[in-house]
Amino acid sequence: MAKSRAARRHSMPNRKIESPADQPTNDTMVSYSENWSGAVLVGTGYTAVTGKFTVPTPSTTGSGAAWVGIDGDTCSTSILQTGVSWTKGALTTSYEAWYEWYPHVSIDFTGITISAGDSIQATVSATSEKAGTATVENLTTGETATHTFTAETDELCEYNAEWIVEDFEEGDSLVTFANYGSVEFTDAEATQSGSTVDTSGATIIDMRTGLLGSVESSCTATGTTVSCTYG
Repeated sequence: MAKSRAARRHSMPNRKIESPADQPTNDTMVSYSENWSGAVLVGTGYTAVTGKFTVPTPSTTGSGAAWVGIDGDTCSTSILQTGVSWTKGALTTSYEAWYEWYPHVSIDFTGITISAGDSIQATVSATSEKAGTATVENLTTGETATHTFTAETDELCEYNAEWIVEDFEEGDSLVTFANYGSVEFTDAEATQSGSTVDTSGATIIDMRTGLLGSVESSCTATGTTVSCTYG
């Protein structure tokens, strides 16, 4: 049976850091966020997103997550998302595969184990604005977990497709963001109005600690690859 992490983990919409100097331009297409880093396609008609990545090994205590999703950037009322989170303590590091239809809390998959170095494929698919599926495949172990959403109250806009490394919330606060090293999404594709698209034209999001804070996670995107690095 799947278990809720209501007291521990809640993935959130993009908390944009906005100032005139931070707005995306045709030259840079980079924006800043307190909790997201990665690549976001902005448009209409996004109904599926997929990507592969290797589970990182964090080197400092703290947490983080890598996921794919629909909405949460220019549409912040709902997000269909799935991925893997990590938490490094003083002695051990734990990993979970999870799914979420924001604003509900994330739920851990059961029947799938995640370890550092595993190759993961995460996929979300919306069958309507209120229904869809979330799937995490551990390509290293051969395990797969899927959840089907039906009749959700909060509708998707289908405006965004994204590949994200996130500093998520526990309770009402962002967790300490662990040095995750790097995460590279490969085979990063989305379905838009029935056609397959890559990350071309995506806005890059770098994470930093407030308007004048240091960059915690920076990313690039080209074709079907999104690469993020701590710091």
